[in-house]
Amino acid sequence: METVELFQRFSLAVAIGLLIGVERGWQERLDPEGGRSAGLRTLALSGLLGGTWGALASAGGAAGLVALSLAFIVFSLVLAVFRYRETEAEGTFGATTLVAGMLAFALGAYAVLGNQNVAAAAGVVATALLALKRMLHDWLRRLSWLELRSALVLLAMTFLLLPVLPNREVSQLGGLNPYEIWLLTILIAAISFAGYVAVKIVGSERGIVLTALAAGLVSSTAVTVTLARLAKQHPERARLMAGGALIAGATMIARVLAVVAVVEAALLAQLGLPIAAAGVVLMAFAVYLIRSDGGDGGDDNATPIALRNPFELSTVLQFGALLAVIMLATRLVGAFAGDSGLVALAAVSGIADVDAITLSMARQAGGPVSIPAAALAILVAVAVNTVSKALLAWITGGRAAGKPMLVGAALALAAGGAVAVALAYAF
Repeated sequence: METVELFQRFSLAVAIGLLIGVERGWQERLDPEGGRSAGLRTLALSGLLGGTWGALASAGGAAGLVALSLAFIVFSLVLAVFRYRETEAEGTFGATTLVAGMLAFALGAYAVLGNQNVAAAAGVVATALLALKRMLHDWLRRLSWLELRSALVLLAMTFLLLPVLPNREVSQLGGLNPYEIWLLTILIAAISFAGYVAVKIVGSERGIVLTALAAGLVSSTAVTVTLARLAKQHPERARLMAGGALIAGATMIARVLAVVAVVEAALLAQLGLPIAAAGVVLMAFAVYLIRSDGGDGGDDNATPIALRNPFELSTVLQFGALLAVIMLATRLVGAFAGDSGLVALAAVSGIADVDAITLSMARQAGGPVSIPAAALAILVAVAVNTVSKALLAWITGGRAAGKPMLVGAALALAAGGAVAVALAYAF
């Protein structure tokens, strides 16, 4: 190993230990000097110690790896003794600091022996998990047994069922790929669950705006209905409620972009700028509505937003079935009606949902469906969904909620359409 590279790896080993040590030191910053088993300096030195033993193991071959293992065991035992004395003196229980020290040593050794990028990423993840203690514990307190059971069932089905599904087109299913459909279903459920967890963590006590922003990852339609009803009950705050619903719509647009980027990034060249422009306009108009309302969306405007757990097995199966139907319909419509038929299918699908048509078009783009046709279909689905939610808000919450949402939808569509036309002329 070259000297320069060795210096780089040692620096990374120290940096990982220092990063973990900063978090541990901050958590225990009020403890008296000498009252901690492992703080900033100890953990930074632990990373350096792990890096040193890693360098020795690299030079010593098989015997060096055995020596590294023994060094790790001795280090862990010594640290465990000091941690035991600390917990005995404080009358507490906890192994987090011990595990953090072991991680600092191990990642320091891996930084010298293994992939530096992986070691750095692992150090960041470890520090983040340590720093998020309070938030994670608060989330666990909010988590219900039904939610936990749903997630476990889905994970079991994913890791047990997915490997045995045929990863090929099955003629008996109209040429659909069961493995692909289930994988895409899991993808959208995972994204939705991230928003669901965010709502659980943020909580309605943090206000309409933050909750709508997080809930938009789960179902912008559900958020729209909830806030429209509140606007009808509290007409003096209709602008705030409409602004929150538009924020959820902008979040939905961001989710569409994320899904497209993961499944078929080539589509972004055609729809990225138009759909992003629409999302920015929606967000800007939402901010205008909230500010003109006179409130800030804070605690006084808190309200619970009831959302269905996206990891419920029935929800996942329903979405998987919808995705399969739309993918099959896409093939049939594309074969018999061409691009115009796909646009009509996207318009009908977008009335209630954009996820299924987005996934279907993104997955089949460049194959059964051309890139321009897939991009146009997704744009149409997003546009129809944005307008349909505004109409739904008008029906549910009356003119006070529906009118500002229609104005926001019109401005967003105008912005997206203008960008799309400009791109068409430019290329």
